[in-house]
Amino acid sequence: MQRRASYTARPFEPTAPRRRPVVWPNRASSSGHCLSDSAANSRLHAYDQQVKGSFDRIVPVLQQLSALQHEPNFINDAQRLAKAELGYELPLPILEMAWVTQLDMRRLFAWCVFETYEQTSQAFFETDPLDGTNGDSFERLLIECGFHLLDITPCADGRLAHAIAFGLRIPFSCVRRRPHAGAMFDVENTVDRWVKTEHLRFREAKPNAAHEATRYLKAVVYHFSSIDPSHEGCAAHASNDSAAAAAGMDRLQAFRVAVENSFCCGASVDLLLLGLDTDTDAIRVHVPDREGNAALDQWLDASNVYEATKSLTPQAAREKIRQMVELAVEGEPDAGMITLISQLIENNISQIDYVREYHGGAYGDAGHAERFIGVGIGFKEIHLRNLTYFAYVDTVEEGTADLDVGIKIFRGLNVSRGLPVPVVVRFDYRGNVPGARERAIAHGERVMTAMEQRYADLYQQGLLHVLLSVRDRDRFVPAETVRSTITFPTPGGH
Repeated sequence: MQRRASYTARPFEPTAPRRRPVVWPNRASSSGHCLSDSAANSRLHAYDQQVKGSFDRIVPVLQQLSALQHEPNFINDAQRLAKAELGYELPLPILEMAWVTQLDMRRLFAWCVFETYEQTSQAFFETDPLDGTNGDSFERLLIECGFHLLDITPCADGRLAHAIAFGLRIPFSCVRRRPHAGAMFDVENTVDRWVKTEHLRFREAKPNAAHEATRYLKAVVYHFSSIDPSHEGCAAHASNDSAAAAAGMDRLQAFRVAVENSFCCGASVDLLLLGLDTDTDAIRVHVPDREGNAALDQWLDASNVYEATKSLTPQAAREKIRQMVELAVEGEPDAGMITLISQLIENNISQIDYVREYHGGAYGDAGHAERFIGVGIGFKEIHLRNLTYFAYVDTVEEGTADLDVGIKIFRGLNVSRGLPVPVVVRFDYRGNVPGARERAIAHGERVMTAMEQRYADLYQQGLLHVLLSVRDRDRFVPAETVRSTITFPTPGGH
């Protein structure tokens, strides 16, 4: 008799939203799951609060400045307040004009967002707060499971920006991350990255030798909302879970076919489709069989795994998780894939407890609440939910869909309140390649110009400001600011 898969399946079509989220018991009165890492949860929460708090203090400080701008001691008071609340002083040219006209709040807001981003980037690379460079054990696990590289494309939605470091608890140094709107990654570019990976294995045996029987694992993370599925799902797929999952699977299969057609059927590529509930951070896994086939209407829900294992001992819980993963496969399972998925679900259990302890079981910001848009290639330092909307862009023309979604989101978040859209354009480069930094800057300049032209209505009103930064990806160093659209007149004569 064929085993029945242990999974949770519900209709993909949006259903009526519940009026309020389910509030789980606070961890103060609940011991949580036996596999949950409470120490890591506490550390991650402290980092999240510290970084987001630095952005969220900007508006209250500027509101206070607005009330003070015509006071006699305004500049000194403003600098004292900014230093105490934001950690930095404000640009004098803007403050000095307050007595002549109204304080330019739009420029000041964008300047503060950019300054806060720069400080966040610097602190990330100086202190490694997520311990993301310590990935030896996970890299060993990948190899043991039969994979030499994990390439993940989450949706560019800011509610998934933390999917790697928080949701899946994977050290960021172990993952190739390329966010795209709707998780619709570029197949040709991904094939190019596959080629580079395989070439490195042949030439330098990194991360392992080419003759070892491991595969390149490409994963997609789409998202959905359990609380308000009709409105808070993926905007790129009209909040339709079915469309999001199907599109992700289509793109994964297109990548596999492209590799096999170009490099023969022996080219080793595996696929993994994951969903993430942006309300609770629980994942669901479409567990593939040995041939890489996975059903779109069947998945293993980490929330159900949590409930089925929470009262067990850690060892018994791990055994139960593996059993549930194996039962979720319709065909013949692959042992390595089962092991990896089991570990990802175990990791996600900590995140489920994280949301229960610090957010009452579901995030209060169910919708978009990003602080800025990140455009280009890079942003290794951004791993926080709803901090950044990512637009993976080589050229504005090619990245139009991702950019337009981001601008649409920020028209609602910022422009509707009279605040500008802050955009950080970022291109990482390889410092050991002659001229790479200069080419990255030139690339960024072209993207800035194209954005100013495409969104001219916002730019001309001071409702779009852009910061250009670059970073040497060969070193663990902060991003370097090149320039921004916030300029100040140069004092002088004729």
